[in-house]
Amino acid sequence: MAGPADKDDRRRPATKLVQGGRRPEWTGDPRLGGGIVNPPVWRASTILYDSIADLKARGHATHDKLYYGRRGTPTVWALADALTELEPGAEGTLLYPSGVAAISAGLLALLAPGDHLLMVDSAYEPTRSFCDGMLARFGVRTSYYDPCVGARIADLIEPETRLIFLESPGSLTFEVQDVPAITRIARERGVVTMLDNTWATPLLFPAIAHGIDVTMMSLTKYVGGHSDAMMGSLTATRSLWPRLRQATYQLGHSVSPDDCALMLRGLRTLDVRLERHGANALAVARWLAARPEVGRILYPALADDPGHALWTRDFSGASGLFGFTLKGADDAARARFIDALTLFGIGFSWGGFESLVVPSDPRTIRTATDWTDPDALLRLSIGLEDPADLIADLERGFAALGGAS
Repeated sequence: MAGPADKDDRRRPATKLVQGGRRPEWTGDPRLGGGIVNPPVWRASTILYDSIADLKARGHATHDKLYYGRRGTPTVWALADALTELEPGAEGTLLYPSGVAAISAGLLALLAPGDHLLMVDSAYEPTRSFCDGMLARFGVRTSYYDPCVGARIADLIEPETRLIFLESPGSLTFEVQDVPAITRIARERGVVTMLDNTWATPLLFPAIAHGIDVTMMSLTKYVGGHSDAMMGSLTATRSLWPRLRQATYQLGHSVSPDDCALMLRGLRTLDVRLERHGANALAVARWLAARPEVGRILYPALADDPGHALWTRDFSGASGLFGFTLKGADDAARARFIDALTLFGIGFSWGGFESLVVPSDPRTIRTATDWTDPDALLRLSIGLEDPADLIADLERGFAALGGAS
């Protein structure tokens, strides 16, 4: 839903997190003496009109006026408005029932039969599945490219290339892409760019300001922050916003106002939570780097990470998701390590208050590049616990390997 944010708004991100989406007309009835702090949860399917003239006046194209429940209510618009304000240069934000739904809707909106898509080889696995499945059946051809290609993306663009999809850092192997170099070339060639920005959020990487046309987030992760709701978003520039909105309506996507209220609650504390996630992750990663059982750490916030220079140039901080390998470990050893942990839950997703761990096997899904590291890989989502306790828990994992502790 497009927002009315002042294009010259100089408020800092933390202030926007607190103030965003709190229009007076959405936070209370002035006839009752004023507004309230949070937008109420407006649940609706049918919307009633005062007259036929009123019905006709609102029209099918509205997106911030009550028309039909699927088009949203003030609770939905408040979240979309707040997310738009976090991306300088954005025209509007659309909401979807999950991150995967946002990705698939965006690709369907921007691609047509006969088009060519350049997809980063480090992409989230469901993104690859959608490209190789539904998009292929619809006549869209996908080529996968090295996440470290940078300006050499120019050599991969074909006459039929319509979109370049980026994910930086990659959510399993954490390569940092040279987004400004790729977006510069894409604009020169008339190719749209779309980025999965879930790892960083606009607080750490304002994607549209770096040249991206459409930025996607799984709000399920850091924005929600409490592992109790699922949602995705697409935030777009003015030129692409109408196409995305039309496709979203045609696909029938809708989100629950109750879930939007949970996302708005999480959004208000995103700044302080991300800072704690990043600080905790850095403490744990540095401790792991000194362990003899660890092969390498995949975390661009560390100085020896291959993506550190790009991360330092483009990002204002790091979130709490990273990977590491167990030196010489096979699947059985990795399972012993994980099963010995008590504070780290074994579960998918990330970005909640609790720490999680999952095994990763990128070699089974990479096609443009080879994952040749023989050591077992794990992915950690570092939560809001005390890092000393998380380190003690990881000690239990190393003890289960039979190594030094």
